[in-house]
Amino acid sequence: DEYQWKGPFYFIQGADPQFGLMKAWAVGDINNGDDEWGEEIKLAEQAVQAINKLNPKPKFFVLCGDLIHGMPGTQWRKNQEQDLKNVLKNTDQDIPLVFVSGNHDIGNTPTRETIDNYCKNWGDDYFCFWVGGVFFLVLNSQLYFDSSKCPDLKRAQDAWLNEQLAIAQKQKCKHIIVFQHIPLFLRKPDEEHDYFNLEKSVRQEIMEKFHKAGIKAVFSGHYHRNAGGSYRGLEMVVSSAIGCQLGEDTHGLRVVVVTDEKIVHRYYSLNELSSQGIEKELLDMLAKQN
Repeated sequence: DEYQWKGPFYFIQGADPQFGLMKAWAVGDINNGDDEWGEEIKLAEQAVQAINKLNPKPKFFVLCGDLIHGMPGTQWRKNQEQDLKNVLKNTDQDIPLVFVSGNHDIGNTPTRETIDNYCKNWGDDYFCFWVGGVFFLVLNSQLYFDSSKCPDLKRAQDAWLNEQLAIAQKQKCKHIIVFQHIPLFLRKPDEEHDYFNLEKSVRQEIMEKFHKAGIKAVFSGHYHRNAGGSYRGLEMVVSSAIGCQLGEDTHGLRVVVVTDEKIVHRYYSLNELSSQGIEKELLDMLAKQN
């Protein structure tokens, strides 16, 4: 049923609730300073309440990684995960949650064990789904960042991805959209590699593959600021955090409207989305039946 295009719809993208980072950042101890996250709990609750009030309802709510701050094996991790789950279970039951793994969820250099633990807690680290004729792919970007401790898992994701793109080709989907934690790039496809983007040769290979497959957009987080750019018709959308801000942006969520022709999105602060909801221009796009 979901293979068929049924007219415009929208979804909500959030990133980096990252319970614990605000305190760690404030005290300047990124590794052990994450022993409080009351601030993040409030922000995540505000995000859920804002989403629950929206009318019409979004098709789903995707969280693009760094669900919590505590790295695998660290002291507060279990409590952070539990507290986030307690907040998220108040999401309207008609709005499915989609989870993307980030570096804090499975480690900067993931292992089979850290990925298995994530999967037990949050679901698969990569998978695909269809909504109204649109094909969505969720990827584990840590395997592109550093798969030195689990090269076989990277090969498995690559093989799976090629398979899915071949299926998408046959199905004649309306659009293909990708979710991953680490952006391919922040502003320019040929920018230098650093902590916040993928290594240049890896990036080039993925961008080319995505371009050939006709992928329209990649949505990510990780940067804790809004950014983005494009590569040969592929839009790279980098959304700021629900949690700790590292730039001038506000805690927020991105509303993404999918129409017959295009994908239109806007980042809203949590206050804006809570008090005003989605602006008329986007609602009008949703109302247009094909």
